[in-house]
Amino acid sequence: MGSGTYSAKPSSEKFAQARGSNWRVHFKNTREVAHAIKGMDLQYAKKYLRDVSEHKRIIPYTRFKGSIGRHAQCKEFKVSTTGRWPAKSVKFVSWLLENVEKNAEAKDLDLENLRITHIQVNAAAKMRRRTYRAHGRINAYMSSPCHIEMIVQQAEENVERPDDDSAVVKSTRN
Repeated sequence: MGSGTYSAKPSSEKFAQARGSNWRVHFKNTREVAHAIKGMDLQYAKKYLRDVSEHKRIIPYTRFKGSIGRHAQCKEFKVSTTGRWPAKSVKFVSWLLENVEKNAEAKDLDLENLRITHIQVNAAAKMRRRTYRAHGRINAYMSSPCHIEMIVQQAEENVERPDDDSAVVKSTRN
């Protein structure tokens, strides 16, 4: 996927990362897909994107939502009533999820216990084409590729709180 620096540093030693550069997939749609799966468990995110590609669930659009239609499937999310099923962006983010899963497997991490802690989509340099218009005019026909980076971490073990308060020594100021 490429080497280089990531914009975030993992907080623990048990992590895996993957990235893709100059992917020819729409930046705005991919940003919404990434925002939808951030914070999810890895296996749940893969299942969610599979459901999106089958139109069983939807990607809510929160930032780039101009002229996006409202859908009843968005009711499960409290953030937006507008959403779409961006097939190509879902496919590319799914590839990145598979890649980060293989990287985690190579590091001997517990695949059932991985959580997406960082995912970022940046706009790449636009690619230029041209379209021919009426009366001999020519207009720009640009594509908006993007860079995607992702970090997954193994979730920490939850430590149970002691039942009684007497075990905790509280200091008071007099």
